[in-house]
Amino acid sequence: MQIAFIKCQGSGNDFPLMDARAATLAEAEWKKLARALADRAGPVGGDGLLLLTAGDADHAFGMRMFNSDGSEAETCLNGLRCTARLGFELLGLDHARVRLKTSSADVAREPDLAPGVVTIRTQVGPASLAATDIGLRIDAAQIVDAPIPGLPSERHFTGVAMPNPHLVAFVDHVDEAELVALGDWCEAAPPLIPARANVSFVEARDGGLFVRTYERGVGLTDSCGSAMAASTFAAGLAGRIAFGETVTVFNRGGMVRASATAPEAGAVVTIRGNASFLYDATIGFDRETGMIEAPLVHARRFDEAEAWEAVLANLK
Repeated sequence: MQIAFIKCQGSGNDFPLMDARAATLAEAEWKKLARALADRAGPVGGDGLLLLTAGDADHAFGMRMFNSDGSEAETCLNGLRCTARLGFELLGLDHARVRLKTSSADVAREPDLAPGVVTIRTQVGPASLAATDIGLRIDAAQIVDAPIPGLPSERHFTGVAMPNPHLVAFVDHVDEAELVALGDWCEAAPPLIPARANVSFVEARDGGLFVRTYERGVGLTDSCGSAMAASTFAAGLAGRIAFGETVTVFNRGGMVRASATAPEAGAVVTIRGNASFLYDATIGFDRETGMIEAPLVHARRFDEAEAWEAVLANLK
């Protein structure tokens, strides 16, 4: 069968994005397609597969996100911006409420962050600190800037569900080898956290935050939107930024603007960032074997790619 998709990226988090509102693939086939399309050694590559899904009485449309290993994530905030843009363009909207796997989010168009950079605002929450929501099997009700018993690290972490699970540690300098080792340990689904978790090391940098993340189901990634949201909320809890303050959150893929409200004010995180479309294509997909062919690119959006490259050049 032929699959139409858009290659997109949000803050350097890149994905194939599909309008799946009328799609009829079975769950196992979606997992196969995600593994094939997001394979970095394959002809498309990405941090996962995004699906624009049908809405309901309370939501204009929905989003599903499959990681590159075929597992499904509760959310993906960089991907949500891209999916929201597609939903807006297809439905003629400027704002909407979006159904996610286990929650909802509000999305809206925003003035461009930079010339030619399509920008979307996402608001998600409430963020949860409950250890049970994060999937931690510990005696404590929550972990806030404290060691986690049983974790092979002496660092202080804050556990945040966005609603996908995040472990956030503030560091003086990101040690990628340490981050990968800890991420690999969590990825093995140990008894401490059998559903796995995203792990982020965060530096205070230039009045903002620099986030480096080992993403559940993906590995070390240049960008993870929900990790940037979790890190912003955790920074507010730790007094590293003020709740309500908008800060720049950097990652290897670029940047977003983020703010968070305090737990007593709703624990909502707002992210403003790019939703860039890179090219439109179709690709052959064998539903039985999970194999894909080389994509046929119909249009390249050079102007959007160049606009984002200008943002990265300014950051450097």
